[in-house]
Amino acid sequence: MKRIFANMKPYWYMVIMTLVLLIVQAYCDLALPQYTSDMIDVGIQNHGIQHVVPEKLTAEDMAFSQLFMNDDEKASWENCYNLNDGIYERKSFSEKKLDELDEEFMIPLILTYQTVTISSESSEHPSHTNEADFSKPVDADKLSGIREQMESTAEKMGSSTMKSMGIAYAISCSEKAGIDIDSIQKKYLWTQGFKMFGMALLMLTASIGAGYLAAKTGAGVGRDLRKKIFTKVIHYSNTEMDHFSTASLITRSTNDVQQIQMVTAVLLRMLMYAPILGIGGVIKVIHSGANMGWIIICAVLIILALVMVLMALAMPKFKAMQKLVDKLNLVSREILTGLPVIRAFGREKVEEERFDTANKNLMKTQLFTNRVMTFMMPGMMLVMYGVTLMIVWVSAHRIDSGTLQVGAMTAFITYSMQIVMSFLMLTMMSVMLPRAGVAADRIDEVLKTDTTILDPEKPEDFSAVKGVLSFNNVSFRYPNADSNALENLNFTAETGKTTAIIGSTGCGKSTLVNLIPRFYDVTEGSITIDGIDIRNITKDDLRKKIGFVPQKGVLFSGTIESNLKFGDPDADDEALRIAAEIAQASEFIDSDSRGFERTISQGGTNVSGGQKQRLAIARAIVKKPNIYIFDDSFSALDMKTDAALRKALSDYVKNSTVIIVAQRISTIMNADQILVLNEGQIVGKGTHAELIKNCETYQQIARSQLSEAEIEKSIGGGQNE
Repeated sequence: MKRIFANMKPYWYMVIMTLVLLIVQAYCDLALPQYTSDMIDVGIQNHGIQHVVPEKLTAEDMAFSQLFMNDDEKASWENCYNLNDGIYERKSFSEKKLDELDEEFMIPLILTYQTVTISSESSEHPSHTNEADFSKPVDADKLSGIREQMESTAEKMGSSTMKSMGIAYAISCSEKAGIDIDSIQKKYLWTQGFKMFGMALLMLTASIGAGYLAAKTGAGVGRDLRKKIFTKVIHYSNTEMDHFSTASLITRSTNDVQQIQMVTAVLLRMLMYAPILGIGGVIKVIHSGANMGWIIICAVLIILALVMVLMALAMPKFKAMQKLVDKLNLVSREILTGLPVIRAFGREKVEEERFDTANKNLMKTQLFTNRVMTFMMPGMMLVMYGVTLMIVWVSAHRIDSGTLQVGAMTAFITYSMQIVMSFLMLTMMSVMLPRAGVAADRIDEVLKTDTTILDPEKPEDFSAVKGVLSFNNVSFRYPNADSNALENLNFTAETGKTTAIIGSTGCGKSTLVNLIPRFYDVTEGSITIDGIDIRNITKDDLRKKIGFVPQKGVLFSGTIESNLKFGDPDADDEALRIAAEIAQASEFIDSDSRGFERTISQGGTNVSGGQKQRLAIARAIVKKPNIYIFDDSFSALDMKTDAALRKALSDYVKNSTVIIVAQRISTIMNADQILVLNEGQIVGKGTHAELIKNCETYQQIARSQLSEAEIEKSIGGGQNE
């Protein structure tokens, strides 16, 4: 959670705006149930009349309404009205003042209403007391007793029910005074309806705004994370790449970032809204006076228990899921990139089974977590509807006893559902957060892993370079390896000369050349160029002076021109043409009408291996570096092309240092210096003629590739083919 929130820091203003909009939405959402309650209790049951104090009174009702008032109340009562054409009209008061008057006169007016009711019933039964008998002044002691009894009843029944009884009297008086109650009711209902529509419209606007800002923040966080990961990974050395693996880095920069992006948007939209709605609902429930908070507490406790059980079951699987995604990505990538080999060896069925195993492992984990989480929604619905039934059951008894109104029950149900829904939102987030938390940890691991190949704090000047390369007691060991891959290497590659490296597979040839551009750093010893330790040179300066052609010719989607300009973006057409001719690539480039504009697909899949290798060599030539490194870069070329390329290259690179790694002796026979590697050590150094005489390892390689006549010729002192 901490890391997810940390990603939102650059978007703090959007988060604040989202929070404001969510508060507005929650305010409207919490206001609507009260409007519904008022429409039921006031608009329907009370005919739109909101106050106990009648708007108009006849002279008879004016006198009769004071029957149970004391002298002070009578004076205050008469001060509330003006006499106009025989009708007493209520003075203009504020809503606050009217509420105070309601509280002041509620008890005597309810007593009067009960008296009127009794009088009406007695008119149908002659044996009962007539209304005229109640018009006489009530004895002070008797009045005090009656009022105390009514106040005690009011405490039991609740203020809302008592007010409803008082309003019933106000309606009766208003009708006698000629007021159209139906018109008042319709006006009230229409007014409330328009208010509800306005609130709903405002809530819709706030909801859309909050959703937009949350989505924009999530998208921004996703974009920033992808950029950070890419920037970090692009500067990784081979050590870090080996540590994470390409498949894992792809998953972390895509699937993991997508998890964070989605959770960020939902978090701002739901996790922030849930507590606002829940707290607001609790406040509304407390103010409702329904006294059924224990039902909500029980519901919340049941929800929390359900979530804790489900998360305890699902959490371990969530942590394992991302690793299984890594595995599936790895298998998929290997199969797709190795399809030609798979088909050539007829291993389609085996690889299908391998993919199926990785796929099923992920599917089983996802099915388990999904099945566990499927219990959440039905469980929540059961709790919600159980709460509704409990509230209706308890409310029915209270409505029957007169201590609760129907509208209040409706509002309480709605507020209860909002409180439960807020917890439901939190539980939905609890499903997403564990997986997002794992993704955040994996992304953070990438961002916190610094490259082991660092630039020096005070780099040496590397502008004037001749290119004399020296290995001084160099040893190298791969991370976590048991022994050195290279051991105590000492040699110098001079400018204008070619140094060749040959040896059996796995002897360390590629490892050696990978140390020169600092793809790895030496474990012991030093590598110098013109006497300067390469660790005292910035990676950018160092690699600008090196033209590196790897074992596998890697091309990028685009054109031949765009690929060759990787070496020098400012190279002109003439430079490209020269590089292509040296690399023996002109023939197949010119064979296409598009020439250098010929399209290259991703990975160079639309050109042959030899063409790909020649384009990779031409790319290095375009760069015009001081040091050329060819890591077995002639292996896909036929003997004729190989010889022509080496001859053209030797004429072009007379002022550069050339290092060639090769498997074929024919490729390196004319080299000025040949290094023979065996198990990471130099076991032979010299020219072809010298090594064929003195180095047993080189002799073994020569016997496997050359005829006896060629070997005899070499021993006799010939160094040319």
